Amino acid sequence: MMETALPNFHFHDLHPEPEDFHSDVIAGLRQTPRQLSPKFFYDERGSQLFDAITRLPEYYPTRTEIDLLQRHGEDMADMLGNDGLLFELGSGSDTKIRVLLDALQPQTYAPIDISREPLRLSAGTIAEDHPELEVHAICTDYSKPLALPGVVAAKRRSAFFPGSSIGNFDPGQACDLLRRIANIIGPEGRLLIGVDLKKAPSRLHAAYNDSEGVTAQFNLNLLARINRELDADFDLAAFRHEAFYNAQLGRIEMHLVATAPQRVRIDGCCFEFQAGESIHTENSYKFSVEEFQALAAQAGLASLRVWQDDDALFSVHCLQPI
Repeated sequence: MMETALPNFHFHDLHPEPEDFHSDVIAGLRQTPRQLSPKFFYDERGSQLFDAITRLPEYYPTRTEIDLLQRHGEDMADMLGNDGLLFELGSGSDTKIRVLLDALQPQTYAPIDISREPLRLSAGTIAEDHPELEVHAICTDYSKPLALPGVVAAKRRSAFFPGSSIGNFDPGQACDLLRRIANIIGPEGRLLIGVDLKKAPSRLHAAYNDSEGVTAQFNLNLLARINRELDADFDLAAFRHEAFYNAQLGRIEMHLVATAPQRVRIDGCCFEFQAGESIHTENSYKFSVEEFQALAAQAGLASLRVWQDDDALFSVHCLQPI
């Protein structure tokens, strides 16, 4: 499918330049402890692996959130209001947004994602399936201040932020991001956001250390991407995936741990790894409903309604700027 063949599909490529990936990787590996941003997981292969993760029996967040959308989609649509512009941050798989689009029926849908080709494919398919819907796909990094295309800036707005992606940000960063979303949607806008809830550490451990090893492949694919795109020479066989729940900070941490000493070169820079040294690749904060509502309030967003499953695994919040 070509975007030019669909009059209702528009692709706005605001993707960060390749040197942003380069500079972020170099800076992250120079830190102590070393770290890499999870936003770089989602190249084409990473997006495929994450889609496979969402279907694993141990990984409850995706199916639980989809069930909440299916059960309460009409109520959520009533809270958001229809006939306006719906942003989706971190669009990824289109399963969740299709449920919401059917209930909400907005005039315009604007998915925002950093991964160019998965975004183009997903948004283009939605435009093809919904010829009555104006689709403006925006390829950019939503973790940074957003400069929206003028064609979508003036409409009445709401936003959908699924998947508990807000948990990938430290509390201060999450608060800043929520403030930016509040500014995007405006004083009359609404935000529908998925939030993973605190639960037994054993349940969390299983979700991030699946028996098939797909999450390990997903984590290691970040090094494969660095090798491919930055001409690096990581030995992937000398790193292992590690994920654990940090109860004190209320978050899952994902790491890549060196199993043997090695020297890695990236564009003239050399990095020495000792056995047991890790690269911190992701945090996933978990919240109680009250904790997340307090975080949202710090960002100037008031809670209007919360939906959660019977087992209190996952929640979806509707927020409005104060």
